[in-house]
Amino acid sequence: MKSLRLLVLIVLTGSLLPGCSATNRLSMTVTEPAPVALPDGVQRVGLINRSTPSEKREGLARIDAVLSAEGMRLDSLGAASALKGLADRLRLSGRFEAVVVLEDLPEVARGGTRMPGPLTPEEIQTLCVTHGLDAVFSLAFYDTDTQVGLSLGMMEVPNELGLPIQVPAHRIRLNTQLRNGWRLYIPGAPAADDVMVYSDGFQVGGEGINPVKALESVGLRNEQVIARSRQLGYQHGGRLEPSRVRVGRDYFVRGTDAFARGKRLAQTGDWDGAAQLWEGETAHPKDKIAGRAHYNMAIINEIHGDLDRAIDWAREAYATYGTREALHYLRVLERRQAQQAQLEQDLTQAGW
Repeated sequence: MKSLRLLVLIVLTGSLLPGCSATNRLSMTVTEPAPVALPDGVQRVGLINRSTPSEKREGLARIDAVLSAEGMRLDSLGAASALKGLADRLRLSGRFEAVVVLEDLPEVARGGTRMPGPLTPEEIQTLCVTHGLDAVFSLAFYDTDTQVGLSLGMMEVPNELGLPIQVPAHRIRLNTQLRNGWRLYIPGAPAADDVMVYSDGFQVGGEGINPVKALESVGLRNEQVIARSRQLGYQHGGRLEPSRVRVGRDYFVRGTDAFARGKRLAQTGDWDGAAQLWEGETAHPKDKIAGRAHYNMAIINEIHGDLDRAIDWAREAYATYGTREALHYLRVLERRQAQQAQLEQDLTQAGW
């Protein structure tokens, strides 16, 4: 499809042994299909929270009670933020008729710090029928784990006259790790269609005249947990979207003067000019030269987004002329062709 012709960014790099290698390296940006493809007809999706905060005792004796009490509340806020991030991404995609966050579902909630067992097909069917859904995204678990470091030092405080003085201080460091896991369910499927676990972490610190005061001085920890949780949920929604990746290709630059001149044209961005020179060598009496020319013509056609022609040239390079590099490249092109078909199907389903 011409409308889906891939934007190709060419970056030339020199070989490790200039003047010795028969090939040069280029890189290009290609679009790959989404890691997760939803079936036709999925228009209404629901988001559920299976995670429930569990009591955790962590850190040092004088402050672990404070962290444990705060941790349960923070886990709840973080899980809600992760769900909001996913919901925002799904709504922004414009591909769904409705994105619904289902709340107050104690029958599916389950606490823990690891991925729980999946919901049964019967449970998913009931959820979808009850709420009019075509698919369900589940936050299967959510957990924050905080490691505490405490040291002694000195800090500056004002005395009764407002003058700064040095007093003993407790310095605290909180190293917080976030982990959450997701499942995607489609009614009628025997198992979850997609399972992913994400993690993130950060460190904050503070100081005070005692450990509890030091903990109270720690700022932005809660805000960071909530913001990073939303980002992880938003990131998870990207599994339904195509992605752009860089791939590397080698092309022949040695064999005849045409290859050398073609290399110089390619280095200036004149790939069409290089193609004219290489195409002229496809009828060379030496199989080695003709095979390399066919291989380079496959590269040219991939650059222009014509995978069918690229496959034809690569197949001919190997089958007729025995160019060994062409067989591997042929398999790469065939995988890209299959991915392109999937990409076009995904875009059609999404209405893009």
